[in-house]
Amino acid sequence: MIKQNNEESYIFIADFHSLTSSKDSELRKENTRAVAAAWLAFGLDIEKTVFYRQSRRPEVAELTWYLSCFTPFPMLANAHSFKDKSERLADVNAGLFIYPVLMSADILLYSANLVPVGKDQLQHLEMCRDIAAAFNHQVGEELVTLPEPRISEEVKTIPGTDGQKMSKSYNNFIDIFLPEKELKKNVNSIITDSTPLEEPKNPDVCNVFKLYSLIATPEQTAQMRKNYLGGNYGYGHAKKEFMQLILDKYATERKAFDSYMSNPEEIERKLSAGEEKAKATSMALLQKVRTKLGFA
Repeated sequence: MIKQNNEESYIFIADFHSLTSSKDSELRKENTRAVAAAWLAFGLDIEKTVFYRQSRRPEVAELTWYLSCFTPFPMLANAHSFKDKSERLADVNAGLFIYPVLMSADILLYSANLVPVGKDQLQHLEMCRDIAAAFNHQVGEELVTLPEPRISEEVKTIPGTDGQKMSKSYNNFIDIFLPEKELKKNVNSIITDSTPLEEPKNPDVCNVFKLYSLIATPEQTAQMRKNYLGGNYGYGHAKKEFMQLILDKYATERKAFDSYMSNPEEIERKLSAGEEKAKATSMALLQKVRTKLGFA
């Protein structure tokens, strides 16, 4: 279940961002519903959290334009999101190039003080702070809030089924909400080495073991490690145990997810409620920016 505290939290589905890589409108709608259903299935309390679709608050697109006019080209050219693809510029669209500006607008529009980020996203938050500071300096007022990162040392980089960092863009993730037959295929796609069944195996370099240990109890993890080191335990055995663990551990969430996906009107109702809450905050900040820049 999701732990929620007394801080005012904003969680959004980044459907604008998805357009940089996917142009399929039906897939985007389906993915948006699935992301919302996953959050709700894990117990997100929309009374404590403003939960909304990024695109339903178009103020973020307007603020992105304003901020982009205060953002130097070299800063964007140095962003990881651009540099990773800069050797294939034909594949880079303008949206991908200004991705950090849209990300900044997502944060600054709601005057966020703290932003939970992984270490790999820290650069983008630092860019957000730089953009915000430059904007405030230019307009002569502390108009937008400089956010601070919140990095949990407990959060690790999760390996994908191919051993790279797990990412939807790499299509190397485990979807725990898949129907059982498809989930089995997903788990079985995890890449392993060719160590024979009878020989001992090193759990510390095995993707299956790493993924299993992320959701298993310490006792379960210790037992699987023992199985690896003892020999006569194949990767097929490990994948089978990992599959069963997912089914057991997330049985309630999988059932709730299927229920939400079968009732899209309930998802719509909850997202729309969050979008109305977000509007009051986003419009207030945007109106200040418009006024300061002479567009009010």
